[in-house]
Amino acid sequence: MKISIITVTYNAEATIERTMRSVAEQTYAAHEHLVIDGASQDKTVELARQFPCATVVSEPDEGLYDAMNKGLRLATGDFICFLNAGDTLHCKDTLAHIAAEATHRWGESAGTGDIAILYGDTNIVDNKGDFLRPRRLTPPEHLTWRSFKEGMLVCHQAFYINRQVAQPYDLTYRYSADFDWCIRCMKEGEKQGMRNLYVKEPVADYLNEGMTTANHKASLKERFRIMVKHYGLLATILQHIWFIFRAIMKGGKVKN
Repeated sequence: MKISIITVTYNAEATIERTMRSVAEQTYAAHEHLVIDGASQDKTVELARQFPCATVVSEPDEGLYDAMNKGLRLATGDFICFLNAGDTLHCKDTLAHIAAEATHRWGESAGTGDIAILYGDTNIVDNKGDFLRPRRLTPPEHLTWRSFKEGMLVCHQAFYINRQVAQPYDLTYRYSADFDWCIRCMKEGEKQGMRNLYVKEPVADYLNEGMTTANHKASLKERFRIMVKHYGLLATILQHIWFIFRAIMKGGKVKN
């Protein structure tokens, strides 16, 4: 079972090295690391190419999700995961644990036949890589495309997708194409009669970084449109009423 890790970058010299090292130090040998760079003007490419096991492609693109589509086209692994610059695999044995879970639970054919999605937990870390807290949304024991009606329950960096069911990102979305992508990939897996497997441990450390208010609002609007597309207007409105009620009860902000 081969795993492809794809990192999309643009002017990420401050954070790229930690991500590169995280993948390079994995004890599981059957993996590849693809760095899809958008023609950075800083030292991102130079730093990435210091890791000989990685394949680095640097050229202009049409944005984040266009670069992710390039990565999907280049990936040769049985399973694919996107790891942003600054984010890391949880430990040196993360890929080994993921591969072992797949083969132990569903047999040696798991690499290409039985599993659509391998997914796990995510920890939030600071700029030094120190643990802050677990991610607020936690993955369910049994994940389906319907689960994301509750929000993006699995972090993008903890979502390993079988290449047989991987869909291209929809470039009409600027901020939340990953949300739509996860749902469509799970739909395709269900269509092909495949299952999703919960690894039940942290598999990614996500760099805590703020999103501008404008982008956050735009992202929420896109997510509403995506939920309407997949779950229907009435179900989406009712779900958002629940989001608001839950936020009021907790005294916090509405998040989905």
